[in-house]
Amino acid sequence: MDRGTDAGATPSRGAGNGAVENAAAGRIPLAVVVVDRDGLVSHWSTGARRLFGASKEDAVGRSAVDLLPVSGALPDDEDTAPYGGYAAYDGLGHDLESSLDGRLSYPAAGRARLTVSGPDRVDVLWWAYPLVGPGPERLLVLAADAGAMSHEDDEAGVERIAPGFALHTDFPGAEELARQLPSILPSMSVGEGIRIVSQILELGYPVLEFSQNDRVPVTPDWGVPRRAERKARRERAARAAATGETLPVDVRDEGEDLEYVAVRERLEFLNEVSGRIGTSLDLAQTILEVSRAVVPRFTDVAGTYLREQVVAGEGFDEGVPDTTTMWHRVALEHTDEPGRWDDVVPVGEAMPFPAHTPFFQCMTTGEPVLVPRISEQMGHMIAAQFEKRDIRPLITHRSMLVVPLKARNAVLGFMILLRHPERVEFNDMDRVTGAELAARAGLVLDNARMYTYQESVAETLQDSMLPHIAPRMAGCDIATRYLPGTLLGRVGGDWFDSVKLPGSRTALVVGDVMGHGLNSAAMMGQLRTAVQTMAALDLPPAQLLRNLDDLAQRLGDNYLATCLYAVYDPIAGELHLANAGHIPPVVVRAADGHSDLLDLPTGAPIGVGGVPFEAVRVRVEPGDRLVMCTDGLVEVRGEDIGVGLATLCESAAHPAASMDDACDTIIRALNTRGGRKDDVALLMARLNGIEPEDVAEWRLTLDPVEARRARAVVREQLHVWGLAALADPAELMASELVTNAVRHAHSRHVELRLVRGETLLCEVDDDDHTLPTLLSAGPGDESGRGLGVVSTLSREWGASRTTAGKTVWFELTLPRRR
Repeated sequence: MDRGTDAGATPSRGAGNGAVENAAAGRIPLAVVVVDRDGLVSHWSTGARRLFGASKEDAVGRSAVDLLPVSGALPDDEDTAPYGGYAAYDGLGHDLESSLDGRLSYPAAGRARLTVSGPDRVDVLWWAYPLVGPGPERLLVLAADAGAMSHEDDEAGVERIAPGFALHTDFPGAEELARQLPSILPSMSVGEGIRIVSQILELGYPVLEFSQNDRVPVTPDWGVPRRAERKARRERAARAAATGETLPVDVRDEGEDLEYVAVRERLEFLNEVSGRIGTSLDLAQTILEVSRAVVPRFTDVAGTYLREQVVAGEGFDEGVPDTTTMWHRVALEHTDEPGRWDDVVPVGEAMPFPAHTPFFQCMTTGEPVLVPRISEQMGHMIAAQFEKRDIRPLITHRSMLVVPLKARNAVLGFMILLRHPERVEFNDMDRVTGAELAARAGLVLDNARMYTYQESVAETLQDSMLPHIAPRMAGCDIATRYLPGTLLGRVGGDWFDSVKLPGSRTALVVGDVMGHGLNSAAMMGQLRTAVQTMAALDLPPAQLLRNLDDLAQRLGDNYLATCLYAVYDPIAGELHLANAGHIPPVVVRAADGHSDLLDLPTGAPIGVGGVPFEAVRVRVEPGDRLVMCTDGLVEVRGEDIGVGLATLCESAAHPAASMDDACDTIIRALNTRGGRKDDVALLMARLNGIEPEDVAEWRLTLDPVEARRARAVVREQLHVWGLAALADPAELMASELVTNAVRHAHSRHVELRLVRGETLLCEVDDDDHTLPTLLSAGPGDESGRGLGVVSTLSREWGASRTTAGKTVWFELTLPRRR
């Protein structure tokens, strides 16, 4: 049909032979009416004058309801309707009156009957598009004479009606409408809006409603069946009425056109797809949902490609992709025989796309690309990307639609949709349906992508704040587990830690900041750092919690946390513990495998203020295990916490081949009960102890000659332990530490200790609180070289303040046993 209107077009009012002649010539007049926010006509085209009979001078400024066909009874007196009376609306969409009075905020279409003076009646098809924006226009109405499209004797009558427009319209608001279109059609750029407006104004392409909130431009499928078909239906219906025959629905219901059914089915399909995708924020699950939603109802093959950064959960430059952009094939659904596509286009493959392909055109323009049939030449061009694999038998002669997956003007990926050669080709309606599907899928995928990205950032933050604890400390083995929250976010305030202390002791810490999210994680980082700092000062457990409580109050009113702090002395075989509102630890006795919750003074949470903390000492034997955890492991909504604590004791006592296996046993026993919403921190320490024969101690006076004695006793002890290979470096470093201690100590003696464990530990204690500093000694300096020697020769060294003064220590790696 020639979509044009000129002075030679036949007026529809009193449509007769002229209308038929012009229809046969392929020129159909179209009325264009613009209604302002007051319901008055602001634009009345030449086609509107021809169709409805009123001149532009008479129509502009008048109420649109008085001029256009609306629902209602046909008036008895034609004089009461100077521009014609109109029959009741007969079934296609909402009646025009609802659009005119503002009751409909989305596009609608329908059919009405216009009565004119004389015996003739005119069937009018209309389309109404609400206009949103700051301008005065509220509604764009297109109308056409259906009778001019075909007639009773026209067996080749028009089946689909696409309203036509003059190539040069006199509508003055075209540019303004183009600027407003992005607000009418979501996700449309201004450039795209200008293109659509030109179609509406010059070609008459309407905007079809998919839902009350989503509208996209399409070539319309609204229309009327051939009159010959309608006549045949009426004759069949008349015969059925005479014989009592029951007709199928499509014969009985003459008012419902096949085109309307097709549109309705597409709406139902899109609504169904919208309900099936986005059921979770898991990116992989969302990808599968999107792919499976379209096969086989809309397409036979659906391949989904995403940017490399989207798959990796990373941020990316939202600029236009290029030929170097890598695209991952993340899903492939099809109705072919199993395995046919797997070897040729495996899921997980990444590749760029050359500039001459339809895929590159889709990803760079952000617009769907429709290929009605893939020719042999195009099939060869596409297959050239796949080295040593011939994809041509899978794609040639199929209909292809490539739709972009976009969100916030960034192309996240695209979908390649293919139909079997025997199936009807993709058309413009399919292109728009696919674009709408992809737009919805793109938003869902972007939500999942952003969630995955934020989750990755959160996990990175959490991992950076949680310590990487050495599996072996002096006299104990340690294993830990951290489980992020499952319902309230993957970032929380639970933490664990271990700190090396003087005297071969180890501080073990578990804490839980109240709340979730980044604020809790940040608070956890501050408290953990504070605990490490105060533990390095060798503060007693109760005093450490007291200082931590003071710090939390200074940081803010909302700083609340529980904390369990324990110091293990492997030489004395003792635990020194203090508790700040935390759940008690479990001790599993090696002698009989019995497990108990330690009875500790509970104390108040950190941050409450003004509450004293108490510490207790507990004897332990070599092989005993200490289990410390946060309440997220034992607490389940609706269940008494005592049940979880009992399960903790029972599972902790279960025999295990290793510390890791023991932790996994506890997690399995407590984490599978369901209902857990909190994050979990678990620390288990096997308290091996240090045997007395592995410890050697000497008290040295403040005489400088004691450095010589230190060298002698160290060498002798190492020979006794069978560590003669370490004698030279050990006695040299011990002499340097003793020399410094004798020089700075205030009391009458210093202490030298050797401990044989996983390493050789040498400690020197004195009563001076000033920690030594590693200096860079020049050639002429008489001091400052001692710690340089220690730093160079030792595996590790350090200095810690103690209650009495300080401890300076170094470690050496033990030689391998043959």
